[in-house]
Amino acid sequence: MTTPLGGKIARLIRLNGPIGVADYFSLCLADPDYGYYRTREPFGAEGDFITAPEISQLFGELIGVFLVNAWKAHGAPSPTRIVELGPGRGVLMADVLRVVRKLAPDLAATATVELVETSERLRKIQSDALSAYTAPVRWHDDIDTIEPGFTLLVANEFFDALPIRQFVSTDSGFRERMVALNDDDDKLVFSVGSASLDDSLLPAHAAISSGTVFEISPARNAVAAKIAERIERDGGAGLIIDYGHLRSGFGDTLQAVREHRYLSVLGTPGEADLTSHVDFEMLAQAMRGVHVMPVMTQGDFLLALGLLERAGRLGAGKDEDAQQQITAAVHRLAGDGSHDMGNLFKVMCVTGDKLDLAPFFTDN
Repeated sequence: MTTPLGGKIARLIRLNGPIGVADYFSLCLADPDYGYYRTREPFGAEGDFITAPEISQLFGELIGVFLVNAWKAHGAPSPTRIVELGPGRGVLMADVLRVVRKLAPDLAATATVELVETSERLRKIQSDALSAYTAPVRWHDDIDTIEPGFTLLVANEFFDALPIRQFVSTDSGFRERMVALNDDDDKLVFSVGSASLDDSLLPAHAAISSGTVFEISPARNAVAAKIAERIERDGGAGLIIDYGHLRSGFGDTLQAVREHRYLSVLGTPGEADLTSHVDFEMLAQAMRGVHVMPVMTQGDFLLALGLLERAGRLGAGKDEDAQQQITAAVHRLAGDGSHDMGNLFKVMCVTGDKLDLAPFFTDN
């Protein structure tokens, strides 16, 4: 029994032949009729996954501290665009603006908030979340429509939701992985197509066994290039936070998640979130014209910004249950356990000027 989107994809394959993983990825998340982000509420404990801002206000507050420091380090320019890519339910931006209002009233009074969000449903939720703040809020389908101005940009768990292409090692080199139909029962299955991969894109390696997967993401690289172009032109800083790896490598990282559990990638199209690990080395290579700081783990980033101290102040005077919840949130955000975000998530900072922004420092 397939999903409505699964049936639609099967009809497309019967008509036109197998489709690439990137096309399958895009259909699963953004199909206008049955796409995951069109039909489900993914965020939070009651949804399919929980993001760092939903775990604790501590995360967004420390992002706000970083952005204020970046603004001051650049000389407090105006106008400033506070930009978020993929704002979810607006929780992160609400926490950021609360900190900006407290620590930098001049920035709060002159900045505009620019949200890159294509879902009308989520735009309404974001509008409600930010209704307490006076900064003008504008929505965009793409970063290109944001007016020029000094930019403070955040992208938290945005790049992992952009489509990837997969290539599989065969006797005749790497060939593109495709989604096809099983001849026996018309179920979606993976197959290997004819499109090949330029070997210059591969990381250094020893012998590669047959079936080894290598992933690239032209979509991610394109967005990264746009961020770099904007920051180089207008000045500013960009903060990218996502789960992934520091160095390019091999392996299949495509995964489907529903109700906080991993499912078959091809099993429930449109009814599970599709993501893959972000290749931060490849992302950095796409950021031409700007300075890319050495990438940190999320745990090191948050702890260096004062996570423990802020958690202590937040818990002061609270009852034992509240303090235990704050402690659990700290572990989830910065811990190194298998279910924690501290090591799995990485943080990249890019700036137009080569300068030190704590906790990042240039690798002179």
